[in-house]
Amino acid sequence: MGVTTYTHEVTTSVAPTRLFKAIVLDSENLVPKLMPKVVKNIEIIEGDGGAGSIKKMNFVEGSPNKYLKHKIHVIDDKNLVTKYSLIEGDVLGDKLEFVTYEIKFEASGNGGCICKTSTEYHTKGDYVFKEEEHNEGKNQAMELFKTVEDYLLANPSVYV
Repeated sequence: MGVTTYTHEVTTSVAPTRLFKAIVLDSENLVPKLMPKVVKNIEIIEGDGGAGSIKKMNFVEGSPNKYLKHKIHVIDDKNLVTKYSLIEGDVLGDKLEFVTYEIKFEASGNGGCICKTSTEYHTKGDYVFKEEEHNEGKNQAMELFKTVEDYLLANPSVYV
């Protein structure tokens, strides 16, 4: 098994606490609402939604993937950090054991934030995970991020 790590930063004018609340604390309600043509629902299938819980994201009929299961390791609402792993789903295929994500929401000087993401791909056997494969997943994550960001910018009184 090998591990390949990629990091990514994105800056937004949305305050870090609002983004954390929307993306981390209320994803199971907000994401299906904002992306109904992609995400059917997100359900907590084990635990209470906090550390140790497992969440299942179900995609709409006809999507390339049926679902993803994430195990939550850390939700730190004081430091605005979350860590979780993709543990099951079509996207893992025969190349990946699991994928671990750590996301930090840090305040920036303009009242917005810098969202820092570290992604670790844990591969099966001697497979080497390629940057093009990472970029595909990153682009999907950025679509979700931009959708939530646009919603928060258009609705300044939510998640305050």
